[in-house]
Amino acid sequence: MSLKDKIKTQVIAFDAWARPWAQRSRLHGWAYEFLLFGLKQAWACLFGGLMIALLVGTHLFWPDDAAVNRYDFLVVSAVAIQGALLATKLERWDEAIVILIFHVVGTIMEIFKTAQGSWIYPEESILRIGGVPLFSGFMYACVGSYIARAIRLFEIRYINYPPLWTTWALALLAYVNFFTHHYTIDIRLGLFAFSAIIFGRAWFEFTPDQKPRRMPMLLGFVLVAFFIWIAENFGTFAAAWVYPSQRDGWHLVSLEKMGAWYLLMLLSFVLVTLVHKPERAKATAPERAEIVPERSAL
Repeated sequence: MSLKDKIKTQVIAFDAWARPWAQRSRLHGWAYEFLLFGLKQAWACLFGGLMIALLVGTHLFWPDDAAVNRYDFLVVSAVAIQGALLATKLERWDEAIVILIFHVVGTIMEIFKTAQGSWIYPEESILRIGGVPLFSGFMYACVGSYIARAIRLFEIRYINYPPLWTTWALALLAYVNFFTHHYTIDIRLGLFAFSAIIFGRAWFEFTPDQKPRRMPMLLGFVLVAFFIWIAENFGTFAAAWVYPSQRDGWHLVSLEKMGAWYLLMLLSFVLVTLVHKPERAKATAPERAEIVPERSAL
């Protein structure tokens, strides 16, 4: 039995044990659903959570006289984590390929941004391209891994999903702007407005337990960007990378960075739709009641 099947068996056994308690009252049901939501979110964050633990752990405990550079150890560890996820079938190969694309896209941007002085990697390493250690690309891969795993774990479907070409146009413009704003105008505000226009009427439908729940897509995007911002603060605290304003001492990353993560997260989300095609949510009972008379009239 594979690790994935063993975990699934344990989850089924836990649910069988906890379900009678959850069915005692509505309050118990909500509490159990909230617990499952948190557990699924944590499981979706597996790659990212392990990477943050490695960043902070090596920052606190890495010996000064170690034979291997800390950054190089992080590269090898990230490769090992990705390999383990694939070997245990906790991540699919088609997902890994898309995540690799985001990894490459992120690394290219890192090389450009460090050359512009937007941030630096202060420690020595062998496994790097220019001023960028190769573990940095895995930080982008973590975002893609989370999105792909969350779509599967929560069985995410969509309501009023915009035309695919509009999402790809937004993603491409956002990525290009990360480079061009150094030389021309920054169109970030326009991109935020564009995302609000195309996703303004769109909703996620996700299933923490048995009943599907809904959330506006824009709210979901903002929440994901916020938690990535929190993760980035752990990364800068661990001196994995440092912004110019942090050279004299660590402090929280400006909330303005959430805008950049919002756009990068959208790029990752659009890339993941290559393997997880946006599926339309099934109509609820009230919606079906509204639809049936229209069809009868035809």
